[in-house]
Amino acid sequence: MYYFNRNIDNDLQQWSCEKRRKPLILRGARQVGKTFAIRNLGKHFKYFVEINFENKDHAAAKVVFSRHSDPQLICSELALLFGKPIVAGETLLFLDEIQNCTDAISSLRYFYEYLPKLHVIAAGSLLEFALEEIPSFGVGRIDSMFMHPFSFSEFLCAIGHDSWAKLIVESTPDKPVSEPIHEKIVEQLKTFLIIGGMPEVVAEFVNTRDFLRCQKILNSLLVSFRNDFAKYKKRIPAARINEVFSSVSQQAEGKFVYERVSQNLNNEQVKKSLELLLMAGLCHQVTHSSADGLPLGARINSRYRRVIPFDTGIYQRILNLDISSILLSNDFNAINKGAVAEIFVGCELKKNASCYSDEELYCWVREKINATAQIDFVVQRGETIVPVEVKSGKQGKMQSMWVFMKEKNSNYGIRTSLENFCKYQNINVYPLYAIGNILKRN
Repeated sequence: MYYFNRNIDNDLQQWSCEKRRKPLILRGARQVGKTFAIRNLGKHFKYFVEINFENKDHAAAKVVFSRHSDPQLICSELALLFGKPIVAGETLLFLDEIQNCTDAISSLRYFYEYLPKLHVIAAGSLLEFALEEIPSFGVGRIDSMFMHPFSFSEFLCAIGHDSWAKLIVESTPDKPVSEPIHEKIVEQLKTFLIIGGMPEVVAEFVNTRDFLRCQKILNSLLVSFRNDFAKYKKRIPAARINEVFSSVSQQAEGKFVYERVSQNLNNEQVKKSLELLLMAGLCHQVTHSSADGLPLGARINSRYRRVIPFDTGIYQRILNLDISSILLSNDFNAINKGAVAEIFVGCELKKNASCYSDEELYCWVREKINATAQIDFVVQRGETIVPVEVKSGKQGKMQSMWVFMKEKNSNYGIRTSLENFCKYQNINVYPLYAIGNILKRN
């Protein structure tokens, strides 16, 4: 299978070259490309040893980790099992689906302490659940990276438009994209909103340009995600988690209200199910911040939060949206009240943040009688808090933006829409497809 380059490839390569390197865990939801990214890294090593703890043929590896904590003994027995040398500086040891072997998770700290020159990398999709059961995880001895579905720039590169991806990064409100190219990129953005960033779907689109086949793969992915619900917590029925999962998409445009999920579920049941979905990476929360100072998470109101799906393709399949309306429309407000634009922006902010942190998303809401105001996202740029307002079309009023900027004495705000780069007084306009730029610039 052809490998499409991912932004995280450079980070993985940099990790492999560090002299004071720790064992690394690559974390993220299922099917976002973790295994393929690590296999791609493995091509740069003389030897590559891959152990999958979900593979029954690799069951003996679990026994090795259960018997030993000494990395030298572990590597000696693994080398015999898999018929490949495990040599510090020459071998990449890859422990896949490590959440299925808590002994292997616990052993990572000992690799750092006693065999630091060996390249050890692990991946896990439901790792957060396993970590809850380990009383002492290797704090300070293990690094984590977080991986997400394809970003829009990665998608552009996959379909052969590397030059457009580079042009977007180089463009600013003072240096916009030419209008003909802008319109072409917007058309590709509409495609991306439909198919989303799951690697299997992106690969299918690259090979066939067939939307219907992409829809079938999205349906298959949804089935596999729902089948996984039984693994989350056995004391919470999978059907209950599925109801909450579906409700996340149904409520994506506004505040997530527990009572709207189901008449059959109480608030505590919804809360626990939602926490599991967040841990699994299948949705992201956008929490109210007072935005009075840094860090943004210092003063939050957890009673107000939006919850968005982790991928626009998955979102449109859950709701069975009319994909032709996305392709033909220049105003996404007609498509489920514009939620698809907000979901896209939230996910892009996660994807374009540092891979070494699982970036939290924040919004701002002021609720006064006859004077409500809401900012879709607030982000930190250097030492500055910047409001980001999402518009689903090319026009829209910005009363909430002005209210926020006056109350918080903000120097400028950011509006993102289907418009080209431009400025309105001290409002910088970024096209939706370029929202990742705001995290890449000082």
